[in-house]
Amino acid sequence: MMAPEAEVIKSLSNSRIKYLRKYLADGKARRRDGVWVAEGVRLAEEVLASGLTIHEAFIVEGWEGERSLELERALAERGVKLLKVSRGVMSQTSDTVTSQGVALVFQAPRHELDDVFKGVGPLLILDRIRDPGNLGTIARSAAASGGGGLLLTPETVDPGNPKALRSSAGALLKLPFARIGDATSVKKSLGRPLYATSGVGGKFPEALDLASPFALLIGHEAQGLSPEWLDSADGLITIPMAAGVESLNAATAAAVVLFEAARQRRQKA
Repeated sequence: MMAPEAEVIKSLSNSRIKYLRKYLADGKARRRDGVWVAEGVRLAEEVLASGLTIHEAFIVEGWEGERSLELERALAERGVKLLKVSRGVMSQTSDTVTSQGVALVFQAPRHELDDVFKGVGPLLILDRIRDPGNLGTIARSAAASGGGGLLLTPETVDPGNPKALRSSAGALLKLPFARIGDATSVKKSLGRPLYATSGVGGKFPEALDLASPFALLIGHEAQGLSPEWLDSADGLITIPMAAGVESLNAATAAAVVLFEAARQRRQKA
């Protein structure tokens, strides 16, 4: 049964809009309250499928299209509070250039370190990754290639960042992740080889046994890995490239290694 038609919110000063804007912009507030925000029909569908608790749904007035209306019905059937918002307010509130018509405030996924360590696929250790788009893209590649999870150093961007969540196409809702401390303690718990990507001096991915469990270090977009993490690596991986190309970005380098590992696992099977 559809919920009764609600009054349309038409002011940015509305308390619920302030609540939404806070969680879109403020990582500290998201971490403190344990909530994330998903924008767009596709991502909203992923949140629904995840089973995570949805606190509120903000839906633009005049929604059209079968998929959008079906999402609204599914939210209402779950008992989610639906708040109608004017197009102007939704546009000014959205984290995207063009509002996608819906924003869900939902309970953030929570994982323990052991949830990541028990993954049999490659683990990604992300050291000071600052671009949320890179984090999301790495998570998407990890999920698509059978990765086991993500380990995030303290200075790596918040996985609840709306851009990270969008770039992950929902992978951050499924893939286990956890914050970690120093390299020494993590290395003791890994129980698998730890490789670092390097522009020179490493072995090509196809020359290593990547069918067996391993962990891959991916460093800061401009500065690379911190000395602490680089020193902890058991070996270096260098991706062969055409002459004149200096390097790949962090997300692309991770994807190349992850899908080579997936190829080796298929070949071994």
